[in-house]
Amino acid sequence: MKKIFILIPIILLLISCGSNTTDAEINNNDKKNTFVTLTNEQYTNAGITLGKIKQQSIASILKVNGIIEVPPQNIVSISVPLGGYLKFTKLLSGMHVNKGEVIGIVEDQQYIQLQQDYLTTKAQFTFTENEFNRQKELNQSKATSDKIFEQIKATYQTQLILIKSLEEKLNLIGLNPNKINVNKISRSINIYSPIDGYVSNVNVNIGKYVNPSDVLFELINPMDIHLALDIFEKDFDKLYLGQKLLAYSNSNPENKYACSIILISKSLSKDKSVTVHCHFEKYNKTLLPGMFMNAELEAKSKNATVLPENAVVRFENKQYVFIAKDKNIFELVEVKTGSNFNGFVEVEIESNMIDKNFVFVGAYTLLMKMKNVEND
Repeated sequence: MKKIFILIPIILLLISCGSNTTDAEINNNDKKNTFVTLTNEQYTNAGITLGKIKQQSIASILKVNGIIEVPPQNIVSISVPLGGYLKFTKLLSGMHVNKGEVIGIVEDQQYIQLQQDYLTTKAQFTFTENEFNRQKELNQSKATSDKIFEQIKATYQTQLILIKSLEEKLNLIGLNPNKINVNKISRSINIYSPIDGYVSNVNVNIGKYVNPSDVLFELINPMDIHLALDIFEKDFDKLYLGQKLLAYSNSNPENKYACSIILISKSLSKDKSVTVHCHFEKYNKTLLPGMFMNAELEAKSKNATVLPENAVVRFENKQYVFIAKDKNIFELVEVKTGSNFNGFVEVEIESNMIDKNFVFVGAYTLLMKMKNVEND
């Protein structure tokens, strides 16, 4: 029994010594694994280039998406103020139309009646106007009573108002009052395109009766289409009016369209985002309303500590840089990275490393060399 008690401390001592030795070896290996040493020949072949970290103004790239929209002032709904039967149209969705082009013809008997009323009133007005001028002269010489003059004056003014209102009604339906006479009474009116653009909707067919409230056609002027982007609240402070961005579609990402921000919404939606309206600097006919677009914009610049992108290597989901410790000895150091811009990347490092020499070119070569040594 006494022999057993003597053996236990010896075993524990051996285990403790073995454990310490293992820990020391692991620590030494960890320390060794952060360094890589090159021969002069390897250094030359690797093309190692060293440099100092520096402060530089850097702008982060914000990637967002949205859709192409048409502002309300560029969407035109075509209707007929007095209604009627659609006699003619050749419009189809997607068709281009020119300003002033006849896009439809509507006919109805009320157009005949309106022109009849206008010509009849105008004929009566000629007589009334002559009588008004005659009674005015007689009244001035007291050859007629004031009562008779006031009566003819009221009739004259009433007919003048009626003529003016009928002229406006004729102008409203596209008929020129000056060109209407007894030989040119028309039962139909033309519908003219008010803009240059294309047809987005055709809601009627020939022979259908349309009411004044019915929309016959919808036209779009594509020259001022907007890109509406959804920007989340956390990125709101990175935006400003006039900010430049590049937009592209999923189907054709190599074609990028320059835009600038013209309006930033002041209210948040339910998903905590704001709508930002952007104007295309150059219109392209392939850009259509409703098209989904991606966009990249430069956020506000800030002063940051940066290194060339090639100086930062990624290994096991972490970012590292190499610092020159001696001519051919380099240490692997973990860093945190930020925004990338124009070939540089923002890095966070300890203040005591600012004056060190970093590997600008050849960092991946050093990483592969270090991993090969470990595998050996």
